[in-house]
Amino acid sequence: MSYIDGFVIAVPTANKEKFIEHAKLGDSVFIDLGAIRVVECWGDDVPDGKVTDFRGAVKATADETVVFSWIEWPDKATRDAGMKTLTEWMETPEKGDPRMDPEKNPMPFDGKRLIYGGFSPIVEVR
Repeated sequence: MSYIDGFVIAVPTANKEKFIEHAKLGDSVFIDLGAIRVVECWGDDVPDGKVTDFRGAVKATADETVVFSWIEWPDKATRDAGMKTLTEWMETPEKGDPRMDPEKNPMPFDGKRLIYGGFSPIVEVR
């Protein structure tokens, strides 16, 4: 079964086009590293919760939109190898892929508020 990396981000609403361009460039790296697909979703029905919610999780302000994203990998081993390569590139950008260079493809959001994690699917209904 596949393996999923999930992400929740607060993106300034005014940066939507910048985010799309950033994602198109950066997400292609994950495909090159073995991912099956990458999906970026711009929030349009993200309600406030009574206890917790997506906006609160990333401390989104009134001028930010919540983005929910995921990377689907064929398996955890492919994901681990891809993420190892990506981590090595981040540590030595001059040896890495220029699509991931923050100087050439800066994040149009506050990366400190990005929430992410790896998940093993346990139920799939089609």
